[in-house]
Amino acid sequence: MSLINKKLIDFKVDAYQTGEFKTVTKNDVLGKWSIFCFYPADFTFVCPTELEDLQDHYEELKSLGAEVYSVSRDSHFVHKAWADASPAIGKIKYTMLGDPTGLLARFFEVLVEESGQALRGSFILNPEGEIKAYEVNDMGIGRDAADLVRKLQAAQFVAKNGGEVCPAKWKPGASTLKPSIDLVGKI
Repeated sequence: MSLINKKLIDFKVDAYQTGEFKTVTKNDVLGKWSIFCFYPADFTFVCPTELEDLQDHYEELKSLGAEVYSVSRDSHFVHKAWADASPAIGKIKYTMLGDPTGLLARFFEVLVEESGQALRGSFILNPEGEIKAYEVNDMGIGRDAADLVRKLQAAQFVAKNGGEVCPAKWKPGASTLKPSIDLVGKI
C-alpha cells in the first residue's frame, strides 16, 4: 500500500540538535514542509556519509521552507555521543530525532522488526503533515540529498500549480506538463 497522502500521527520524541536536547512533536512539524530521513543506526558506516550529505544540502532545503529531521532507533543521548565522536556528524545542524520505541519507524513503515532498525527512508511531508514523496532503500544502499532537494522542489511546484505536473529530471525553471487529452500519445 502506498504511503502517499498518509497523515502524520501524533508523536512526542526526544531529540538532539547542535549541543542541546529538545522535544519534538507533531505540532512542531506542521505548518512547513518537512523531511524525515530514517537510517539504521548511529556509529555505523553508510549512515554518516548520508547524514553529512544531508547537512551539505541543509541550507538549501531550509531556503525552500523545509525542516529536516534525521531519525534512528537510537536515543537522543546516543545522537549526542555520535556527534561528539564523529567529525561528519559533528557538522550536523538539523534535528536528530530519537525513536527508541519505533513509533515513527512503524508509522513510516521502515522498521525491520527482526533487527530493530529502520531502512533508509526519505519522506517529504507538506505543511499539513501529508506524505507527498518518499524513497526507501535497503540498509546498504545510500541516498543522494541532491535528489531529495529536486523532489522537494517538484512537490512544492505541484502543490502550488494545481493541474501541472513535473516530468522526469524536472528542475525549477524547466518545462512542466499540463495533462490533457491533447497530450495523449504525443510525449
